[in-house]
Amino acid sequence: MIHSTLGPFQINKAVVHATINEFWYVLEGNGEIWRDNGAENKVTTLVAGTSIDIPQGTAFQYRNVSNKELKFICITMPPWPSDSEASYIDSGKWTPTV
Repeated sequence: MIHSTLGPFQINKAVVHATINEFWYVLEGNGEIWRDNGAENKVTTLVAGTSIDIPQGTAFQYRNVSNKELKFICITMPPWPSDSEASYIDSGKWTPTV
């Protein structure tokens, strides 16, 4: 489990996980997450109290759409195995800033 913070108006690189599932709970801020599992491609609003899942093999990218930090808790199942778990992809929804 990690506590993650994304600065104002920052956009992360798009990524896909090889073997884990992620579960997020948003603590504060205002953002969006794009997820594409091959069958469904959608953007979900991230605000305090929002819970989302990112199943294994789902491409995703997230961004902060406000001038305040976006903060959330992220849990992986099973536990994070190694640095090679996440693969960056070029086909994200937005142009990354970080």
